[in-house]
Amino acid sequence: MKYGIVYILVSCFVLQSCFTGDNKINGVSFVAANSSIAEEHVTPLVKLHANYAALMPFGFIKALVSPTIIFNSDQQWYGETSEGMEQYAEILKAKHIKLMVKPQLWVSRGQFTGDIAMQTEADWLLLEASYRHFILEYARVAETIEADLFCIGTELEHFVVERPEFWNRLIPEIRKAYSGKLTYAANWDEYKRTPFWGALDYIGIDAYFPVSDLKTPTVEDCLQNWLPYKKEIQSLSNANNKPVLFTEFGYRSVGFSGKTPWVSDRSKSAINYEAQIATTKALFETFWDEDWFAGGFIWKWFHNHKGAGGNGNTQFTPQNKPVEEVIRTYYKLFK
Repeated sequence: MKYGIVYILVSCFVLQSCFTGDNKINGVSFVAANSSIAEEHVTPLVKLHANYAALMPFGFIKALVSPTIIFNSDQQWYGETSEGMEQYAEILKAKHIKLMVKPQLWVSRGQFTGDIAMQTEADWLLLEASYRHFILEYARVAETIEADLFCIGTELEHFVVERPEFWNRLIPEIRKAYSGKLTYAANWDEYKRTPFWGALDYIGIDAYFPVSDLKTPTVEDCLQNWLPYKKEIQSLSNANNKPVLFTEFGYRSVGFSGKTPWVSDRSKSAINYEAQIATTKALFETFWDEDWFAGGFIWKWFHNHKGAGGNGNTQFTPQNKPVEEVIRTYYKLFK
């Protein structure tokens, strides 16, 4: 590579040599496709030393104030349907990849799910009924495919805050349908206000914390800026006696990747592989050796590895970019 990265990659092995290899959830967010998958699509995960994949079926809402969720329909990607998830699970498990089922909502035009909020009590009740149907359907799928983890929701702050009793009733229902472990994927600025961690098995966080204002962040800068967040996260873990799981983590390969990591802007930006590497490396060094930290799922991974990411791609996927080797290094240390 001609990106001034070789030293960083080598130092990744050297600096981590003091770590004791502890089992972690080394996961990928496995993007559904409109086709079945085969062994060739899973082999790159094995080479990455990943041991978990998140299957992510989507439900669709027309607007932030709409109470109806459309899901498991003929218009969706095959990998998001119950049939497709079962096929994906069979192929992934054959390669000893464990599973998390992580149903998510998509609001029209990509509006933020944390802002979903109904305008009337009647609509809140309709949303609750629709979400219950949605999440219990995939809880049953998770039980059928013997998934090790089930995520009961992703970045739904207003829904959670406004309707806590619904969630308190829903979680026991999910446990009746699904016998594995549960988490919830709270946004990075939401997790401290999530009221039901005590009823789950993991504190789940989508870890898009701002860790550097630099155009090309350094590992040292990111490590320093992680310190206050780490202290707060560990305190919550201790208070609830629950391990922390990063239900999503990752950075784009652009400048200022650590400033607003949650932004998925598709406008043209200059490639900056060093920024993606430094931010990723700092996250691993901050958390992966902590016994209260369970691991995480990189955002995101496409089944067609050869055609994903690579030169000119500024999005989150690490595939065919220098940061893929960084992830491989840490996943190997903690598999």
